Amino acid sequence: MTNSWRFSALGDRHRALGSDLEDWSGMGTAWSYTSGDPDAEYMAIRTKAGLMDVSGLKKVHITGAGASHVIERATTRNMEKLMPGRSVYATMLNEQGKFIDDCVIYRLAPNSFMLVHGAGSGYESLTMAAEGRDVSIRFDDNTHDLSLQGPASVDFLEKHVPGIRQLPYFAHMQTSLFGKPVMISRTGYTGERGYEIFVRGQDAGEVWDRILEDGKDMGIIPCRFTTLDMLRAESYLLFFPYDNSEMYPYDNEGPGDTLWELGLDFTVSKDKVGFRGAEEHYRRKGKERFKIWGLKLEGKNAPGNGAPVFKDGKQVGVVTQAMYSPLNDWTVAIARLPVDCANNGTKLEVRCGTHGPIAATSHSMPFYDIEKKRRTAKD
Repeated sequence: MTNSWRFSALGDRHRALGSDLEDWSGMGTAWSYTSGDPDAEYMAIRTKAGLMDVSGLKKVHITGAGASHVIERATTRNMEKLMPGRSVYATMLNEQGKFIDDCVIYRLAPNSFMLVHGAGSGYESLTMAAEGRDVSIRFDDNTHDLSLQGPASVDFLEKHVPGIRQLPYFAHMQTSLFGKPVMISRTGYTGERGYEIFVRGQDAGEVWDRILEDGKDMGIIPCRFTTLDMLRAESYLLFFPYDNSEMYPYDNEGPGDTLWELGLDFTVSKDKVGFRGAEEHYRRKGKERFKIWGLKLEGKNAPGNGAPVFKDGKQVGVVTQAMYSPLNDWTVAIARLPVDCANNGTKLEVRCGTHGPIAATSHSMPFYDIEKKRRTAKD
């Protein structure tokens, strides 16, 4: 474990499963386990349920009369349409209209929000927007985030939490689980129906243990953090900075991608202005330098991250995340491609250092559950 200044209360449990607690966003995170099997964990989440510790996500509380105004300035979403008990996925830009972080915003009360973000500069953007406002911003490392994902997650929680089955997609509830106070949100990062359980650090171990013990007969198992890479690749879920120019820099300019290039322009509320980078965001429409797009690859060998993509013998792009699905029997990838390859059917070649050349065809995303019916199911 290196460079970590934040610590999960579940560290000992991850070590017992064989994790070295590699750093992510300042927290020792169970990127891998020596026990278990990544394919089995992927299959559990796609067909049953799996439990992950995603407490490395940063939790920020924004409270006070100016809370909604600060979030309006720092993010792309309209807070006047977000009611208490609901949440929304949003992005954050710099003054150049370039992506710097994404987040989920939870409205807890009229003047109280929790914003959960990853490894970008979301916290810094919030504090910048808060200057001179009647608002309090507090970083919270006690609250842990346990992610129970998969179609059986609701069947398990229904035994313990009244009303959980009726909780809509991107809604949350204050409740209890195993006698502990929790907030449960119907959100996740897998493309499946799932729930995030926000729990105090002192309760995280007991809640983790009880879910795995009581859910064992339902097939619920612990899952390593990198299982998310398999799930996100076929569900079109980006992971900053691993799909971004911060990881794959331009030859002649600094890092920074637009929402138009990343396919995240849907995160801007209709006709919204006044957020940081808004003018540049709108100005850059139609001026994309690349597109985040999908690839379908021949065979069962998934190329590594950074594998170059060629067209007619010339490198035109790069793979950012690939996976082979034992469930769907396909090999697919997220890639950074030229705009003229962002279509269905362009013939390409991925040159993998391990597996050699792999024939590929451009394809729109997501590959799995295209209409997103699984994650939004109402029954």
